[in-house]
Amino acid sequence: MFLAIEGVIGVGKTTLARLLQPAFQADLLLEVFEENPFLSDFYADRERYAFQTQIFFLLSRYHQQRRTVSDVLSQQKSLIADYTFEKDALFAGINLDGDELDTYHQVHDALAEKIAVPNLVVYLRADTDVLMERITLRDRSYERNMSRDYIDELNQAYEAFFNISHTRRSPVLVIDTNYLDYVHHPEDLKKVENRIRQALRLTPFQPELPLVEMEAA
Repeated sequence: MFLAIEGVIGVGKTTLARLLQPAFQADLLLEVFEENPFLSDFYADRERYAFQTQIFFLLSRYHQQRRTVSDVLSQQKSLIADYTFEKDALFAGINLDGDELDTYHQVHDALAEKIAVPNLVVYLRADTDVLMERITLRDRSYERNMSRDYIDELNQAYEAFFNISHTRRSPVLVIDTNYLDYVHHPEDLKKVENRIRQALRLTPFQPELPLVEMEAA
């Protein structure tokens, strides 16, 4: 099983991946932000540092996924990732244009052919104001210069991407996290786990469990 968790910055992808790991007895693949030397400069001056930031992330994510995903799956083990390779192009579409965007897509498309596709993508959805609150609470130094407009733009891009079926290579489970707190409320975590098991047909799960705040795509 290869499960990937997606969503806008601050939605809780890594937290959920860590919490789900014991239930699925899975290895973890976590995205590394801190190693990108352009990231702080990018949040301060997006236009100037966008191309360097995107290319660094693209190559970093490619090498990480090619190495880790192949190794884990070849051992018949389960894997949970807190990002997908596809999402890198989503960010590039916002941050780049012209020749830089064309160059980026040429490199991305060549690399994407060699990347394993998840069995399921869990898309965590949240309102922009909720995302800003969560970003403020976790207080990462390189995120302090983020603007609400940028997060809102990302939020709209994610919504558009996950609402257009032909852009997706994996089945998608959409979960609204606005009113979920799976860190402090175990029942919320159990609901998410059950919904994932339903989508993957992994026992045990409860088909009749009501989940009014979640939807499948």
